[in-house]
Amino acid sequence: MSIRRTTRSGKVMAVASMAAALAFTVTGCGGDDGDPKSVESSSSAKPAESDGEPNPGTAAGDEADPNAKLAEIKGEVGLVLVVQEVKRDSGGFVTVSGEIKNTGDQPRSMNGMEGAESSVVAQNPNSVAGATLIDKAGKKRYYVLRDTDNRCLCTTAMTNVPAGGATPVFMQFPAPPSTTTEVDFTLPSFATASLKISG
Repeated sequence: MSIRRTTRSGKVMAVASMAAALAFTVTGCGGDDGDPKSVESSSSAKPAESDGEPNPGTAAGDEADPNAKLAEIKGEVGLVLVVQEVKRDSGGFVTVSGEIKNTGDQPRSMNGMEGAESSVVAQNPNSVAGATLIDKAGKKRYYVLRDTDNRCLCTTAMTNVPAGGATPVFMQFPAPPSTTTEVDFTLPSFATASLKISG
C-alpha cells in the first residue's frame, strides 16, 4: 500500500513540476526581452489590422493632437499644411502627421502632391507620396515608405478640399539616425520647413 502511495505521489509531483515549468516558459515568452526582432514584428503587425481604408491618423493608428502646431507650411492657391506631430517610433520609422487646410474661397484639388515619379503617381493618385525628409547633417534624403506594390505608407485618395475646409494627412518615412533630431520637410507645391523629431 505504501508503495502505491509513493508511486502516485511521485506521478503527482512530476505533473506539478511539468505544469510549473510550462507556465514559466510561457511567461518568459510573453515578456519584452529587449530583442529588437520582437519589437519589429509587433510593430509591423499593426498595419495588418487596417481594413484597407486610407487612415487619416498616424501609421500606427494613433490620432495626432489636432490642437498641436509644430509648423505651418504655405502651399499654392491658399493651401496650408499644418504639421501637428513628427514622431520617431520603435519600429525604425518617423511619422509626420497634420492636416492640409484650404484658406481660399474656392475648392482646391489635391493633385500634384504625389511627386513626379510615374510609377508612384500611378499607384498613389491624390496622395502625399511626394514628401521627403532631408537630414542635412547626414547628407541624406528620405522618401515616403512604399510596399511591394509601390503604394505609399501615407494618406491617399484625397478629395478636393472645400473653401475653409481641411483634410488630415500622414506620411511615414525610414527614421534617420537617433542623433538626428531635426530634418527639412518637403512636399510638392509647398515651401520647405525645418521640423524637430520627437520620441
